[in-house]
Amino acid sequence: MLLGRRLAWPSTLLYLCLAALGSQSERFTEKLTINSLQDGKVASKFTFTTLLKGASPRDPQKLDGEDESQHYTLFPLALGQILREHGVTELHLTLNAGNWNYDRWGYPEETGVGTGAELWAWMGDGASKTVDERWKGLRNALAGLFCASLGSLDDLRTTSPAESFVPEGSLPRWDAPHQIRHASLPSEHVCTENLTPFLKLLPCKSLSGIASLLNPHRLFDADWHGMGVHVVWHEGEGVEVRLTFQAVLDPLRSLLGKKQDWSFQSLYDRTIHRGCPVAQSSEVVASLPTNAVYAIQPEPHLVERNLAVYDVNTADKPLNIRLIWPDPFTYPLEYHSDSVPFSVRRTLRGSSQAWGQLSVVITNHRSTEVKTLYLETMPWLVQFYLHTIQTRVNGVVNDGVLSNLTYIPSVPHSRPTTFQVLLTLPPKSTVEITMEVTKAFLRYTEHPPDAQRGWDLPPAVFTPVEVTKNGSYSPPLGGRIYSSTLLVDLATPDFSMPYNVIIFTCSVVAFSFGSIFNILTRKFVVLRFPPDNAL
Repeated sequence: MLLGRRLAWPSTLLYLCLAALGSQSERFTEKLTINSLQDGKVASKFTFTTLLKGASPRDPQKLDGEDESQHYTLFPLALGQILREHGVTELHLTLNAGNWNYDRWGYPEETGVGTGAELWAWMGDGASKTVDERWKGLRNALAGLFCASLGSLDDLRTTSPAESFVPEGSLPRWDAPHQIRHASLPSEHVCTENLTPFLKLLPCKSLSGIASLLNPHRLFDADWHGMGVHVVWHEGEGVEVRLTFQAVLDPLRSLLGKKQDWSFQSLYDRTIHRGCPVAQSSEVVASLPTNAVYAIQPEPHLVERNLAVYDVNTADKPLNIRLIWPDPFTYPLEYHSDSVPFSVRRTLRGSSQAWGQLSVVITNHRSTEVKTLYLETMPWLVQFYLHTIQTRVNGVVNDGVLSNLTYIPSVPHSRPTTFQVLLTLPPKSTVEITMEVTKAFLRYTEHPPDAQRGWDLPPAVFTPVEVTKNGSYSPPLGGRIYSSTLLVDLATPDFSMPYNVIIFTCSVVAFSFGSIFNILTRKFVVLRFPPDNAL
């Protein structure tokens, strides 16, 4: 035991030295929020924030020159080098598995919950390399950093929806304007090989602090899970990197569906044994029930607005927070969350492999009118017939709910479709939008290895907004809402026939070649048996 303590001292002193060096220009905080949902599940969000004080993004017009030296102590160097190399002002990367249920779980704390991979960035123009060239280098660099297939976010999936994805931070006032690039890959999911490089970006890794609860065996067994990397610049403060991991776990699964009790041990199969020495703030915030009897252990350091707050650095170790519900869990009759203004159901109808119909049904649950931007970024595989769009309100045809329509048609093998429209949802109503689509006939070399499964289509994005007097849109209200992804069935050739022909041809060639080779190389002689001189 004494030897173990001696080995622990150098690492602790090293962390303290790093904290002293980085305290002047860098600040690292970590936070875990735990919310009990109305369907018995538990939503967890890990947030690790590093602020590089006084820093600013690199001016793209100076990319050809030598960059100033970057001496990071807490700020992730691998990510910082990528941002400086490609002149990125703001970056958002999410990798999610599953569908976020807005009706039951409400708004997520991090709005980027679209299924699969989503990457969007704001970059300044005016460099010797175009924004598209730097965008290509950015996604390839991030693919190598996070071991993900982000290189597939090529021109066939890239769009520029500036109104739906507004900057979350500040944009520098450079001579050249900023541009946005956005792409999504719904077939890409988060797994352990993405979590490992994610943890390496943290100053304490997963050895101490809240990050020690990130157990992949439990997190990837959740009903929904996703990780995110967000880089924003705040004028007057600096560059902020926010690393997040969200998961929706089901404690009822392990307790035979009777109790919704949870603890660190039951959710993550781990407890916090020591705090992260370089974290200036490390806290756990657990939401408390408002209409039920409960018990929470240990006693929180602070309780405000039905939130129990724990300071990890000063709490007794090991820290294992428990929320106990004495009464059995009963499922509510209605699951709709009041925080989300409307529900979305999106389907692709039709059994034909050449034609179909896109149907989007939006139900406004509020007694007031709601305006939202509806965005579709569809690959060129599915092409819209814009003249067939039809809108019904409560079953009655009404095209007055559509306005400010923007449509950029796709170019086969080159560019996706960008379709955006402002929807005005009447109070307590259901709006249905239908549009005919055609499905492309691909070359046989363009099909994926699992061609019979179909192609994944990205989710639609809804952004509740307010329209100002001059016709512009206010910042998003409450965050974006992602619909579910779609799976489209395209005309697929019978790939078994080429293999049959290849196998048959190879068999004939092998038989012919073997026979001719034997005839040409073997020497045939007559053998008598028994030999004449046997006696």
